[in-house]
Amino acid sequence: MIGISDIEAAAERIAGHVVRTPTLDSFGLSELLGVPVTTKLELLQRTGSFKARGATAKLLSLGAAESAAGVVAVSGGNHGIALAVMAAALDVKATVVMPRSAPARSVALVEAAGASLRLTDDMPSAFELVGRLRDEGLTLVHPFDDPVVIAGQGTVGLEFAEDAGELTDVLVSIGGGGLIAGIAAALHARRPGIRVWGVETAGAEAMSAALAAGGPVPVVPSSIVTTLSAPTVSRLTYDHVSALVTEVLIVPDREAVQGCLDLAEHAKVWTEPAAGCLLPAARQVRERVGADARLGLVVCGGNATVGDITAWAADFGLS
Repeated sequence: MIGISDIEAAAERIAGHVVRTPTLDSFGLSELLGVPVTTKLELLQRTGSFKARGATAKLLSLGAAESAAGVVAVSGGNHGIALAVMAAALDVKATVVMPRSAPARSVALVEAAGASLRLTDDMPSAFELVGRLRDEGLTLVHPFDDPVVIAGQGTVGLEFAEDAGELTDVLVSIGGGGLIAGIAAALHARRPGIRVWGVETAGAEAMSAALAAGGPVPVVPSSIVTTLSAPTVSRLTYDHVSALVTEVLIVPDREAVQGCLDLAEHAKVWTEPAAGCLLPAARQVRERVGADARLGLVVCGGNATVGDITAWAADFGLS
């Protein structure tokens, strides 16, 4: 299990390379939900998502030979962007493998950063290709199955614990589980008794499936939210979630997109559906916890274009 000392060490390592993102009370969301809401605006992080933290922590942990040989990652979008940009900043050669379903903007940003881009038909085949490239000598920067990466993501929780007022419940999106594993470890260490809730979109339910099965199992992602569409979680992230997370809630894609629209209107932030899913989940938590709830939302990323959101909204009949 990742400890608070691991997360504190990661925070010291990545300081100066990433942004300490704002923690702000949201009066608009508080009015909308009927309870106080505090947001951790990780969409303002370098590269537009929390992923820069874990990627930077891993890159700075490499030895000279590993840095010289280069790194490889698989990504539905944000992890690839983060690795490409941060590797370029640290003068490390990076290869990023992405499914063809990845957002066009994410693909363009990876290429613009100078990384070698490899596209595959789907996410399972992307993981397969990364395995072969690792065997050829590249160092894998896994999006979630790495204690160094998880500790880096946990710095979000460390900052949230330090900067937020009173919180009873914190909601965190789940793809492979690296973010919530790190945040839950940090929050439980710094704020004992706080409840941490995971949020997945329907069709990207790798953690829910693992919890039901008693361990990681493969799933076939079908959600539009490619940044949450891991084909499986890892034993490492499963162990953290099963021990530290109150429950994992599932939100339909349509509600995740509506959440993006509501966050834009009421919180004045432009998010991707991986963050938009937090809002409908927050309503569920509010109903279950009651009027004494003090909610924290980790707004994990904003790498969706106006075209992406408007197209999804049109498909779902939203306005």
